[in-house]
Amino acid sequence: MPLSLRVLAEQWPLAKAFTISRGSKTEAVVVVAELTDGIHTGRGEGVPYARYGETAETAAAAIETLRPALAEGLDRAGLQDALPAGAARNALDCAFWDLEAKQKGVPAHKLAGLPDPQPLKTAFTLSLDTPENMAAAARKAAHLPVLKLKLGAPGDPQRLEAVRHAAPGAVLIVDANEGWTPGNFTENFAACARADVSLIEQPLPAAKDDCLKDIPHPVPLCADESVHDRASLPELAGKYEAINIKLDKTGGLTEALALAEEARKKGFLLMAGCMVSTSLAMAPALLIAQNARFTDLDGPLLLARERPHGLRYENGIVYPPTRALWG
Repeated sequence: MPLSLRVLAEQWPLAKAFTISRGSKTEAVVVVAELTDGIHTGRGEGVPYARYGETAETAAAAIETLRPALAEGLDRAGLQDALPAGAARNALDCAFWDLEAKQKGVPAHKLAGLPDPQPLKTAFTLSLDTPENMAAAARKAAHLPVLKLKLGAPGDPQRLEAVRHAAPGAVLIVDANEGWTPGNFTENFAACARADVSLIEQPLPAAKDDCLKDIPHPVPLCADESVHDRASLPELAGKYEAINIKLDKTGGLTEALALAEEARKKGFLLMAGCMVSTSLAMAPALLIAQNARFTDLDGPLLLARERPHGLRYENGIVYPPTRALWG
């Protein structure tokens, strides 16, 4: 039976403003694709990202262009060539996975040939702020096992020192969001080493990171904006030790699984990351996280309210989804 399509743009208010080096926001804007065969419905969620020129309108429109193809039998394999990597393809790709799981009565992880997913430690993200405010936030979250610091502004060494003092036992991850420069990254790297940071994400702009080959890395570096899909990997050698796999960058779980496999073969550590979004976006990403060294799937924890049947989070542990949510 031909598949019918429904596309929704949704706004989810945040519990408080979320700030990174590129600016602040107070809501998560997501696009949801629903595929129905008349009996079963599969859903997927993507987050359009302005960094890549995406909006909710453009993502929804891209999905809508495939309505005729879906009616004529477009499947998940064909989708990989029908849309470029990005939020639109992610939403539709994950909807295909969810639909197939429901049609066959088989969990998505088994369709992917993966073992049963297990609960995982996830990072909890601290928004970019003053050293004092970030320390206060870290103090409140010091009971959590992993904290991720959004940095990328003048005064980052002071922020690192303040957070480490406030949360002496936490594993720390730093995400500069391309906010450092060749003029300050050596100082910032040294500050990360002093604070016993475990990983640094994307210190320099993606188009200006070649100099990372020429300097020592006292802390492992993780490519985020510099990696999207498998085509990105050849450029990363010598610059990064790890990659952050986000389904909105890969264009869905299908390419994310392939990227993870190839990256492991090339010796990269894996991080499973997310945009600020609901549990519907986190659920498929949890399959990538099962084989990742670092997990950063805390998007729903930043929201003022969550989707029904959302993921369970307890003391920094995220649990696999129920079938009512996805997969």
